[in-house]
Order: sequence, then structure tokens, then C-alpha cells
Amino acid sequence: MAQRVKTDWVLFSTILLLVAFGLVMVYSASSVMAELRYRSNLHFILRQVVWAVASFAVLMFIKRRDYRRLQDPAWAFTCLGVVLMLLGLVYVLDPRQHRWFRMGGFGSLQPSELAKPALVIFLAYFITRRSETINSRSTLWLATLALGVLALLVGLADLGTAIVLSLTAAVLFYVAGLDRRYCVVAISAGLVLSAAFVVAKPYRMARIIGRFDPDYTLLNRIDPAGRIRNYVNESITTRDASYQPRQSRIAVGSGGVLGLGLMQGRQKLLYLPEAHTDYIYAVVGEEMGLIGCTAVLAGFVVIFWRGLRLYWLAADEFGRYLALGVTATIVIQALINMSVVLDLGPSKGIPLPMISFGGSSLLSTLASLGLLLSVSEHSG
Repeated sequence: MAQRVKTDWVLFSTILLLVAFGLVMVYSASSVMAELRYRSNLHFILRQVVWAVASFAVLMFIKRRDYRRLQDPAWAFTCLGVVLMLLGLVYVLDPRQHRWFRMGGFGSLQPSELAKPALVIFLAYFITRRSETINSRSTLWLATLALGVLALLVGLADLGTAIVLSLTAAVLFYVAGLDRRYCVVAISAGLVLSAAFVVAKPYRMARIIGRFDPDYTLLNRIDPAGRIRNYVNESITTRDASYQPRQSRIAVGSGGVLGLGLMQGRQKLLYLPEAHTDYIYAVVGEEMGLIGCTAVLAGFVVIFWRGLRLYWLAADEFGRYLALGVTATIVIQALINMSVVLDLGPSKGIPLPMISFGGSSLLSTLASLGLLLSVSEHSG
């Protein structure tokens, strides 16, 4: 007798609403820029629709499969290995930014985005397999090796994604019972590695300095010779690191409670860079107001609620960690993006899941949510 499928309609409906709302906002935020650059206001939205259809097909495919088939070393290590290979390959094929595989008219593919579902599958398998010896040296060395290589390859070009991956891993290992002293060591190592990544790129240093010391008051005391300031100014993109956050604040503030109305935003008219990608939440704030921003936030709260619920209700340990990993990845990324847009943290190149323009991000997010829905439907 076939197993009765138990679709989480609250979660499924929330995903559909967020993706649909994202398509509307991508068109609103990108139409003017698309007209100026490509002489077609549909340039970005048509690509996003194609990616949305393909990504939703992936979600439905994964959703219908029993997630327990992934509890196998072949799946866990192959997924992670393929992503590591792609990350190494893109570093060579994209020598300038080390981020994208160019695919002509279909846009580009960003391997670091694919690392998110791959890491969740690997960690769920690894922690389930090693749950009884989570604090043993052999377990810690294996985890450090895998996560260290992944963080290094991702962080070289995409620090924001590396932070999301690291925080997801931290959540899973903490919940799994990792000893506090190892948690302290891991956090310290993560901070040192993050600092190294920041120093390696002038624009990253500019964002940090622009957030905490915009007038260079403290920096001039620490470095009176101006070596750090000269290094930061090597890139033309770092001349005014506070420009994006300032324009974002103007957009959100001018929206008020009700917003200026869909398509009526002004900051997207060449004032706010990356209006349809990393800063699309600012466009939501300007055009849809506090109500629109709250609605988007509520969508991610629902995902957090349903994911956490699945963590408690899943019938097996692998399903619990899979649900927790997916939930942590998406919610952490959303909160980081919103905090950057609201100028609560330094700028990072990280999209808002399901809302921002970007095929790789949408594919990664919906594939991950397919795993979450699979746990919901086949656990029991």
C-alpha cells in the first residue's frame, strides 16, 4: 500500500508566495536599468522567470523523493565533492571574480550557491553517523578538514556565502552537542579566517571601515602613515563604501508605512546600486512600505517555524538535521541581507532568498526547500 503523502501546505504556500512576490519586485527594481542597458525592460525578469520555472521543477522533483535515500556516503560525499570541484574550476575559468560560469543568454551559474544544499546533506549525514562521538578527535579532524576546504574555496571570492555556510555548520554542531570549548575554538578560528579574507580584498576592508570608522578617526591613530587607507583606496569601487547603505536608508525611509506604490520607487533610478539583487529589500521598503517589509519578514518567520517544527517531529535523526540545516541556511541568509539593507551591519554581496534576482540563488534555495518538504512528506 502506497504511503500517504503529507504535504505541508503552509510551508508550500509560503514558498510560492515569496517566489511570486520576488518576481514582481525583480521586474519593478530592474525594468529601468534593463531598458537603459539592454533596450528591453524585460531583460532581467524573463531570465528570472526561466530560472524560477526550472528551480520549481527541481523543488517538486526533490519533494517527491524520500529524503532517507540521501543518508548514504555516496550521496553525502559526492555532492560535496562535485561542489568543491566546481569551486576549483570556476577559480580558473573566471580569473577576475572567481564566481561565475558564464552561460550566454541563460545568465551564469554560481557554484558557491550550490554549496548550501550540498553542505546541509553532508552535515546531516556526518552528524547522524557520528552523533555518539561528536566530540572525539577523529570526528573533529574530519569535520575541520571538510569545512575548512569548503570555507577556503568559497570565501576567496564570496565571503557572504562562506559566512552563511559557517554559521549553518555552527548551528548544527552546537545542537548536536559539541563541547563548549570546541565551540570557542571554532568561533575563534572562524573570526581569524574571516579577518584574513577581509584583509585580502580592499573593498571588503573599505566596507568594514566605512561601517565602524567612516571618518578614519581611529584608523589614522592606528596607522598614521596611511598605508591601510592607501591599500583600501586601490579599488575604485571602494572610494565611497558608505554610498550603498546611505541610498538604502533613503529608500526604506521614504517608503513610510504604506510605501510609494509598486513601480513608483525613485532610488532604483540609478541611485541605488544592485537594486534588483542584493538591495532589493530596500526597493520593497520604498514601494511597499513597512507593510511590505513586514510581509517578507513574516514569510521567513513561517519557514523558520515550519522548519523548526520538522526538527522536533521528524522520525529519524538524519531528517531532523536535514530540516534544521535547510532552515538555518535560508533564515540566516535572509537575516544577514535584511540587516545589511537596513544598515545594521557592513555590506556583503548576499542576495535575499527567493526575492533577489539571481538564478543560482533561486535554484539553491528551492532545491534546499525541496529537501525540507521531502522531510515533511516522507517522515513518519
